[in-house]
Amino acid sequence: MSRGRSLGRVLPLVAALALAACASKKPDDLAMDDTPADQLYNEGLAFRAAGDLKEATKKFEDVDRLHPYSEYARKSLINLAFTNYSRGEYAEAITVAKRFATLYPGSPDAAYALYIMGNSYFKQMPDVTRDQQVTAKALSIMRELVRRYPDSEYAADVRKKIRVTTDQLAGKEMETGRYYLKRHNYVAAINRFRYVVEHYQETRHIEEALSRLTEAYYALGVVNEAQTAVAVLGHNYPESQWYKDSYTLLKKGGYEPSANPQSWISKAFESTKVL
Repeated sequence: MSRGRSLGRVLPLVAALALAACASKKPDDLAMDDTPADQLYNEGLAFRAAGDLKEATKKFEDVDRLHPYSEYARKSLINLAFTNYSRGEYAEAITVAKRFATLYPGSPDAAYALYIMGNSYFKQMPDVTRDQQVTAKALSIMRELVRRYPDSEYAADVRKKIRVTTDQLAGKEMETGRYYLKRHNYVAAINRFRYVVEHYQETRHIEEALSRLTEAYYALGVVNEAQTAVAVLGHNYPESQWYKDSYTLLKKGGYEPSANPQSWISKAFESTKVL
């Protein structure tokens, strides 16, 4: 079974211990618990294999608390990140995975720790109408994973999720830009649409962003920038309805699309070799 594309990939397992023995200790005994690290760790693995993630979490926490400098503490920490994630305890999963990545940056499981962190943020992404700080954090962690571990088994899945997060961040900028546009706050609207053009050209929002820039610049009387936006839009997306609508707007005023090479719009597309 491949380890990739799944947060639930199996970490090295030893023979599972009897679950009855795992549950034999009372909580009050833990203060003076001298159970060996390997035993606690194996009990945690046994609970995890049986699907009892709550008890598995407790065992891995015990190893981390009682034997913090042992090799089993490292193994328990990455398992703890996974069990917290699987239980929907995303804040805890992020905290533990971040600890692991900080303490063991050279570990083979460091990429997996970042993967858990990124997915924990990804799972908490809010609706596009709400604040997108969590989305931005998901994007940051996932980009870090791809940058540091471009050939890891998680990279392909992460790249797909990067596209989702960037699209959502662009969508938030577009929503805010439309809000300002409807209220005739053209400068504020332009700033939002410009951000999409400069930072999110590969998202599905780019055509509308250029069209909205045309509308906002035209309303301000900055016709040369409106002409440039339409020219760039038509060059890259000639079949787009956004282009047809923007072209019609210019024609009504007696203008034609014309790209000014000194415009920030032209330069933004030149930098990505789209224009």
